[in-house]
Amino acid sequence: MNKPRKKSWFSALKEKFSKPEDERAKLLQHLRDAQRRGIINLDALTMIEGVFQVSEMRVRDIMVPRSHMVVVQEDMSVEEMLAIVAHSGHSRFPVVDESIDQVVGILLAKDLTHYHDEASRKAFELKDILRTAVFVPESKRLNVLLKDFRESRNHMAMVIDEYGGVAGLVTIEDVLEQIVGEIDDEHDAADVTNIRRSGLQRYSVRGLTPIDEFNQHFDSKLSHHKVETIAGLVTSELGHLPDRGEEVTIGPFHFKVVSANSRRINTLQVSLLSDNTTDEGSSTSADAGIDNEA
Repeated sequence: MNKPRKKSWFSALKEKFSKPEDERAKLLQHLRDAQRRGIINLDALTMIEGVFQVSEMRVRDIMVPRSHMVVVQEDMSVEEMLAIVAHSGHSRFPVVDESIDQVVGILLAKDLTHYHDEASRKAFELKDILRTAVFVPESKRLNVLLKDFRESRNHMAMVIDEYGGVAGLVTIEDVLEQIVGEIDDEHDAADVTNIRRSGLQRYSVRGLTPIDEFNQHFDSKLSHHKVETIAGLVTSELGHLPDRGEEVTIGPFHFKVVSANSRRINTLQVSLLSDNTTDEGSSTSADAGIDNEA
């Protein structure tokens, strides 16, 4: 009688992790327990959680939408390009032809430093310094994009929608921020965009956005007597600090947690609901977030 064939270590490992979502949740719970016991610190736990989130998120979740892109025109002079560089503080710029959907390449601000006098500017040819633009779909996973960035040494990619139009852009910094948290520089401190349009009736909102700013942007009347930010409002409505993917409807808005760690909500996807959807879908707890006295 033949003995049953012993499973290879790979088969055993594959079977053990046959339900990756369950195993991932267990692993994260072990790591959180380790943090509570002081085996790892909170910063390390936050970054590990960020790595898991990056493997699940897609480019559309973090991209800079086209309405917020800073671009240069192909036919601009060196002086005009330098003015845009100085004003924005960015280091890379999509170069477009007649419309934003016609990206011809990427310009690095440092490449303009060679044209510092009148003689060199007369010899300026954009094609001499233009870098090739990389295009990625909105649905691309962030972990795959990060691997591509590392291998190609590109730091920026143009994001295209299902119709081939430019939906926005994404940088390696945007991806890394999902792991290590916000990377603020001197320009970010002066110009932080809390609310960005990311689709039809859909917006990307920073968790730290003040409720007053949110109300002003959407002409709404959300309020809460104990919290001041949108993250605080969502957390209060749910009754706990939510994980990525949790959702809640508050008045005419549907909130979905896009990025969060063990300490706070980083980013929310906000969808505007129609009047019919609001009337039928809002819960009693959600209605509590509306200031009826205004």
